[in-house]
Amino acid sequence: MNDLASKKCKPCEGGVAPLTEAQVKPMLKGLKGWIVEDGKLVKVYPFTNYYQTMAFVNALAWISHREDHHPDLGVGYNKCRVEYSTHAIGGLSENDFICAAKCDALFDL
Repeated sequence: MNDLASKKCKPCEGGVAPLTEAQVKPMLKGLKGWIVEDGKLVKVYPFTNYYQTMAFVNALAWISHREDHHPDLGVGYNKCRVEYSTHAIGGLSENDFICAAKCDALFDL
């Protein structure tokens, strides 16, 4: 399991700077298939059918609730686009990378 996946998100109420590009690059290398697009951490997960897609979305909703850090989701018949950013700081934080790693761990189950 990715070390990030074993961490817990820390509350972020703002007042801190988002991660810089230099800080993002090494963290991104620890994630498979994630990209930074328009300041958000993004990945599209493929599925065989709608049932599998929705099972993933529901499980991800539970993880998001537990971490109190919520992605933007684009859900289709056989795919789910997951986007993370920390709205309170207007950019990326470690929480985004922690949750991305948890998404990958969920998908690999």
